[in-house]
Amino acid sequence: MSTRTEPHHPTAITLHQRSRVLEVGFDDGRSFRIPFELMRVYSPSAEVQGHGPGQEVLQTGKREVEVNALEPIGNYAVLPRFSDGHDTGIYSWDYLYFLGSQQADLWKQYEERLAQAGVDRDAPMAMGKAASSCGHSH
Repeated sequence: MSTRTEPHHPTAITLHQRSRVLEVGFDDGRSFRIPFELMRVYSPSAEVQGHGPGQEVLQTGKREVEVNALEPIGNYAVLPRFSDGHDTGIYSWDYLYFLGSQQADLWKQYEERLAQAGVDRDAPMAMGKAASSCGHSH
């Protein structure tokens, strides 16, 4: 992520529903506008990331996803509740900083994974994978 040893802390967080972005300002002066779609396809949840390398579930059909609520988790994270029902990803401040600072690379990696899978970004999720990708209910 970065060479900083202290965790990043937000100074401002704003949900922009119309443009579908989460704007986060951090204590180092940087500010990021993170698209909801990027947040959703890179959710840190087991449902998306799996329980280990190679278990990731490629997310599709998330271009129009919205964040219906953003709940604080202690003093270290937020839990977005997405319009597609996904609500199991806890986004630490450092993870949001990572998403914001690495957006270009993350989009490129996502597009490469879509191409490798031969799947369109707007294709609906396969029902089996969307329900429970890691073998238990969430």
